[in-house]
Amino acid sequence: MPIAETFTSIQGEGRLAGMPSFFIRVSGCNLRCAWCDTPYASWNPEGEARSIDSLVDEARRSGVRHVVLTGGEPMIFEPVTELTRRLHEAGFHITIETAGTVLRPVTCDLMSISPKLANSTPGPEHGAWLKRHEERRLNIEPLQQLIDAHPERQLKFVVARADDAAEIESLLARLRGWAKEDILLMPEGVTPPDEARRQLVLGLCLSRGWRYCHRLHIELFGHRRGT
Repeated sequence: MPIAETFTSIQGEGRLAGMPSFFIRVSGCNLRCAWCDTPYASWNPEGEARSIDSLVDEARRSGVRHVVLTGGEPMIFEPVTELTRRLHEAGFHITIETAGTVLRPVTCDLMSISPKLANSTPGPEHGAWLKRHEERRLNIEPLQQLIDAHPERQLKFVVARADDAAEIESLLARLRGWAKEDILLMPEGVTPPDEARRQLVLGLCLSRGWRYCHRLHIELFGHRRGT
């Protein structure tokens, strides 16, 4: 698999925030988010091909039990099925971070799905990628199948403006099987959110029974690789 980086840090987002974890970041993505905070795994993919054996061995040496597969988009790579099976057999707790546009038969303990809203669409200067991104960013069939297949899941939305709430509600109305506590809202940005954006997201969560999601790794380490 093409891998941009591996590192041990704490999980900064979602239900397992604060958990020491070994991260495997794949290099490559089927989307091109305007605000992507890991362009070295999407817009300008870096890294090298790694074997499943080497990734499992490195996870063992990390000394932590939680493994996070992130990207980029892990689910576009067929070997992710075998990688998750091997990690599971080795006794790891597995989180997969995905945009929910691709379905594969993976083994995981937490499916972390981050459907991409209109605020993610790149500008017209990106030409063909703008069109491809819009066509791909929301795919109801695999999104629903991921929800159905993984009872331990979270749906994590990046919020940039107040009208994002209407788009989230419209999407959720097309899906079944989720609970309010599965829905997490996270302020957009690669720095700690200012008070106005924090209050915006907090208000949306309080009024709808959704969960507020911060970026603990940004608060602790700033926006840098390997954290």
